[in-house]
Amino acid sequence: MKKLVVLVLLVVLAGTVFAGGAKEGDSEKGVEITLMQNKPEIDAMLKDYAAVWGEKTGNTAVIKSVGGSSSITLGQQLRADYAAGDMPDIFIIAGVEDYKEWEGVILDQSGEAWTKETSVAFKMNGKTYGFPVAVEGWGMAYNADMLKKAGIDPSSLVNYAGFNAAFEKLDIMKAELGIDSVVSMAAGPEMGWVTAHHNFNSLLSNGEKYGDLSVVNDLLAGKVDAKRLSEYADWVELLFMYADKAVLTTGNYDSQVGAFATGKAAFLHQGNWTDPNMAAANATFEMAFAPHGSMHAATDGIFVAAPSFYVINKDSKNVEAAKAFLNDMVFTSEGQDFMVNKAGMIPAYANVKLNPAGQLSKSVQKWAADGKVYSWSQYYFTGDFRDLTLAPIYNQFANGSIDKAKFIELMTAAFKGLK
Repeated sequence: MKKLVVLVLLVVLAGTVFAGGAKEGDSEKGVEITLMQNKPEIDAMLKDYAAVWGEKTGNTAVIKSVGGSSSITLGQQLRADYAAGDMPDIFIIAGVEDYKEWEGVILDQSGEAWTKETSVAFKMNGKTYGFPVAVEGWGMAYNADMLKKAGIDPSSLVNYAGFNAAFEKLDIMKAELGIDSVVSMAAGPEMGWVTAHHNFNSLLSNGEKYGDLSVVNDLLAGKVDAKRLSEYADWVELLFMYADKAVLTTGNYDSQVGAFATGKAAFLHQGNWTDPNMAAANATFEMAFAPHGSMHAATDGIFVAAPSFYVINKDSKNVEAAKAFLNDMVFTSEGQDFMVNKAGMIPAYANVKLNPAGQLSKSVQKWAADGKVYSWSQYYFTGDFRDLTLAPIYNQFANGSIDKAKFIELMTAAFKGLK
């Protein structure tokens, strides 16, 4: 097992004596900080926590959420704010390419107390720059009760053939099961993060050892494995074929997740971050993750990593308050309650002993505990490449304006254009 897997598992599974860290409000009083993030599903919870933090510290934290069904990406908003001289005090980066874009304004946080409690911080050249928001994972979420009723064994969902057989059976039984579609999938113009970020990662890392960048490096060099891409295209076609066409082509985050949460779809192409949505919909059926079926060979893992990182704007006038906000999230009961109980996240910090109640988060933890995890490799590609080049190709395939052969042709051309 690669070193990074071990580090992730240590974070997910470890429990240590509560460590002392920064004190609440260990900064100047009466200042306002702005945090911009890309997880709209936790917007309300984060704003609630910011209000509590403000009451206890005498400061104000303004939360701005970008993403989900918004047509504006976080990167686009940050560029606009930078041009206007109005950068937030804290913002999100997703990986190396984001860091490269913003390294001139990102603060070195190596000396902060929270860094001692996590093994999955974002680091470059031996320095710590990014505060991991959580540990997250995704595969294909499934309604276990529905599969049982249909006589489908989840252990068969390990490759294309297994999913194809399951999808065919479920499609025949739609009326009996009371579902509108077999899978809830979104590929509309505003949902490129589902296709060109998360689904794209299946091509990059499914079946590969954790941390193996051979597929990534080949594609970045314009070298395309035609067999792997062809099998991946089969998988994309299968998901699109058995999806509700309205949700697939024009649906937003809420409609996609809601279809699964309300029992109108047997599968969902999303991650454990949807646990709060499941709770809000009172979804009590059993659910868990299966691997992606993007290969004809069997695979045995889901995609698990720290998905994104809070970084501090080093040019902010309120750096100390921004540092305190992040430390307090890790070391105070209110911060821990927000992360785990309210937002339903798997904590990335060993001192946090709380565990999320959500079934999908528990499934991620089980896959991680068993060492059955694959990397998140999509962020080795630029945001513009994913959002402006790849996402429209998926969208065209979803709405039927191109066929599978053309999808493969366009994807191949996109990668060859990178060299």
